[in-house]
Amino acid sequence: MEVRILNQQGQETGRTAQLNDEIFGITPNDHAMYLDVKQYLANQRQGTHKSKQRAEIARTTKKLHKQKGTGGARHGSMKSPLYRGGGRVFGPIPHEYGFKLNKKLKLVARKSALSQLVASNQILVVDQIAMAAPKTKDYGMILKALGLEGKKSTVVLDEPNNSVYLSSRNFEGSKVVIASELSTYSILNGGTLVLLEPSIAKIETALTAK
Repeated sequence: MEVRILNQQGQETGRTAQLNDEIFGITPNDHAMYLDVKQYLANQRQGTHKSKQRAEIARTTKKLHKQKGTGGARHGSMKSPLYRGGGRVFGPIPHEYGFKLNKKLKLVARKSALSQLVASNQILVVDQIAMAAPKTKDYGMILKALGLEGKKSTVVLDEPNNSVYLSSRNFEGSKVVIASELSTYSILNGGTLVLLEPSIAKIETALTAK
């Protein structure tokens, strides 16, 4: 499929970019996207939550009262979960949340996410973003020219560009990523996807099944 190529002033260049239908034009697989996003979010969790079990509480083990004759239960330790300050029953312990996914499924998920954005007209192709130095104002003008001011957007670069990255940091809704770091989550959660023309080839190379 063909898409128009704009310049950073939001004007048409008169050229078009050819998007591979096997990557940008498939029928989206919702379950594959769900699993890939679930794995991404699971991998963000540190899993360092911890509560002390009964054996880890530092409290006296002296018997509280005599065994018989009080009319109360026969307790033997203040570490019991029944007491305030005692150990917690079945509390959280540190563990990993990540899980494995098949590589082909992850490819299908990314292709599905890109195809979904194309179908909803949420992909723009820009020939380049040229910035001599990091400047928030200049980056804001580019977003405004592309009709993305105040909207969520993800700019996809073909290679690291420090000027663009640093200029974007003051815009909460705008993210800058490299084509090789593009994930299903960043595609679906990034609003409008702004592809630099050279990044298209890198995306298609990365998502071509081997």
